[in-house]
Amino acid sequence: MSFPDRRTVNVLLTILLFVVVLAVAYVARTVLVLFCFSILFAYLIDPIVRFLQRHSLFFRNLRGPHVAEAYFALLIAAALLVHALAPGSLRRTGRFLRELPTLSDRVATGEVATEIGRNNGWNDDQTLRVKTFLAEHQANIQKLLAAISQFATTMLGAVVVIPILGIFFLSDGQRLADSMIRLAAGKDNYQRIRSLADEVNVMLQHYIRAKVTIGVLSLVYVSVVLLVLPVPHAVALGLLAGTLEFIPIAGWMIAAATIVGLAVLTHSHWIWIAVLLGIWRILMDYGIAPRVFGRELELHPVVAIFTLMVGAAVGGLPGAYLSLPIAAIIRVVWTRLGHSSDQPIDSKATLSLASRAAN
Repeated sequence: MSFPDRRTVNVLLTILLFVVVLAVAYVARTVLVLFCFSILFAYLIDPIVRFLQRHSLFFRNLRGPHVAEAYFALLIAAALLVHALAPGSLRRTGRFLRELPTLSDRVATGEVATEIGRNNGWNDDQTLRVKTFLAEHQANIQKLLAAISQFATTMLGAVVVIPILGIFFLSDGQRLADSMIRLAAGKDNYQRIRSLADEVNVMLQHYIRAKVTIGVLSLVYVSVVLLVLPVPHAVALGLLAGTLEFIPIAGWMIAAATIVGLAVLTHSHWIWIAVLLGIWRILMDYGIAPRVFGRELELHPVVAIFTLMVGAAVGGLPGAYLSLPIAAIIRVVWTRLGHSSDQPIDSKATLSLASRAAN
């Protein structure tokens, strides 16, 4: 018997292929995360596109025009929301991003302290103390500014790329999935993989439905609280809070900071607002969200909490966002693999389930 034998070679080649795939996935992790977010974004827009397609008088058999209609509607809604909350904020944000590269030099020379002191009527001693503080923490401030610049560039790129990729997934997602299944499956296991893909499709639809449910609950709660206290633009702020629920961790922080900041500026009851938002966050993170995700994805609430924590620890914000759908996909695949040896898969039942979920 020769060494290495054929079986050993096959095992080593399998391990090597697995390591290569993991290495490529690690190197291209940013691209993979963008594609994952684009797919989820397509699932989010897909019900709107189907609704427009069913109730349209024209182009009922075409999907492209209704995808464009859904995108234009979202852009208009986003523009109206931004204008209602902060008129001119886009112009100020663009100016800030353009001036961000030179801000580090202004901090180092103390020029920014002079400008702040001049605008706020500080005396020479106050301006000098600020300059001294900036000089002592110059390295940390420069690192922070560099991180902010990199994060802003990444977010702007993602905001542009994700909707563009989402258009392709909305238009040709079904055909792309069929091509990949035919490429990976043989004649013997095509139906099995096809039914597994349909079940994963249904699960992702349930995940998006859970996110929408949580967003609507936050919208209603925040709107009611701000209307009762009261705070200007209560409904718009509630809509902002509900929309930002789609961004894990950072979303509710941005929403809370915006709401409390506006309450302080308008001399509203900002302390009560902060307390009520904190109570809602605790209820959402440890009560409502785990139960909603657990019901939709068939995961125990404790498992959902654990999955979110592990995802956030491993991959930060993208990890927290993608951890639950990945865990649900693993559950679907594991369940199918466990049942594959016991009983045949009823592909017609799975296709019927997918059809009911789509409608």
